[in-house]
Amino acid sequence: MRKLTLENTRKLAIYKQALSGTPHLSSPNAILNLVQDLGCLQLDPISAVARSHSLVLFSRLGNYDPAHLDQLLWRDHMLFEYWAHCAAIVPTSDYAIHNLMMRDYGNTTSTWGKRRLEWIVANAPLREHILSQIRERGPLPSRMFENKEVQISDWWSTGWNSGRNVSRMLDFLWMEGTLMVAGRSGIQKLWDLSERCLPESTPRHALSPREVTHAAVQRAIRALGVATPSQIKQHFIRGRYAHLPEVLADLQQAGVIEPVQMVGECKLPGTWYLHRDDVAVLERIEIGDWQPRTVLLSPFDNLICDRKRTKQLWNFDFTIEIYVPKAKRKYGYYVMPILHGDRLIGRVDSQMNHRSREFEVNRIYYEADVAPTPDIQHATAAALAELAAFLRAKAITYA
Repeated sequence: MRKLTLENTRKLAIYKQALSGTPHLSSPNAILNLVQDLGCLQLDPISAVARSHSLVLFSRLGNYDPAHLDQLLWRDHMLFEYWAHCAAIVPTSDYAIHNLMMRDYGNTTSTWGKRRLEWIVANAPLREHILSQIRERGPLPSRMFENKEVQISDWWSTGWNSGRNVSRMLDFLWMEGTLMVAGRSGIQKLWDLSERCLPESTPRHALSPREVTHAAVQRAIRALGVATPSQIKQHFIRGRYAHLPEVLADLQQAGVIEPVQMVGECKLPGTWYLHRDDVAVLERIEIGDWQPRTVLLSPFDNLICDRKRTKQLWNFDFTIEIYVPKAKRKYGYYVMPILHGDRLIGRVDSQMNHRSREFEVNRIYYEADVAPTPDIQHATAAALAELAAFLRAKAITYA
């Protein structure tokens, strides 16, 4: 069995996440290839520094052109918005993987599923109103569907979406694949029929649950470098890996993946899997062919979205404190981890002041076992300067 050290495991993960080496020049192709490798870019409306998906692209491509992403999403339709491990931008080439969730969305027998279906049936006039408006008028924002004459049975919950009937119906139509986000005006979504958004090249064949897992497992392992079954479950299509033990056994028997063993002082338990297409990459890393970088990561970055894995590989405890009361926050509202080589060495509490065009650095925290040497401080300052340049900040201010 192939043996890996913790250091090389980290380096392989960082390499597969495109966070080492020289960043590629921005182009639609570079962004498309990156999203295909990562599997998804998490969407989050919070933009204390910038939108999360934008920061994920910046960390890997440097000062990329956002127009290239817009082209892929809204003109070429090579990417689209759907649910991966959460709301995300995903490749259209993976449509068949996500289509299983669309097909199953209306067929669930759970209590939640029954309640959802009952509400959709009770609000058939609202559903038809939305679809008829889109058919006649093309892509529309949600505010265009507020019609007081349509009889509505209110959606009730204890959360933020209670009473938000149009938003709920749009979400359900999106999850079942009837509608897609066809564009955006700021953060406002423009909704259209999926059939008018998807290009002819979209893979539309229906995959079985096991076939979806067969494809998704390989995407997850390749994006992570090496992974345990529990880490695979948390990545890409989180919680939707039907028949996972059987699929892992099939892929191992076929020689597509191989189990590896963690060795050294920090030996990690469990069975870890490596994809055969990454054996050569690992071997290059083992002989020292690896180029470190220092970058700031979005709090929702793909590298650290699995908190248990982040703790296990990097000994880095990371909790997003956005929803923690200010007085109880340990680090700050919007904190970006600092990746330095193969280590997560600290975190930066910062925000972009759009009025003054200043990138405000509130505080820099280094991990307890990290000595902030001049080299580390210089690398951190350079990473902050690169991010400020991407944000078009006029200045960086330090509290």
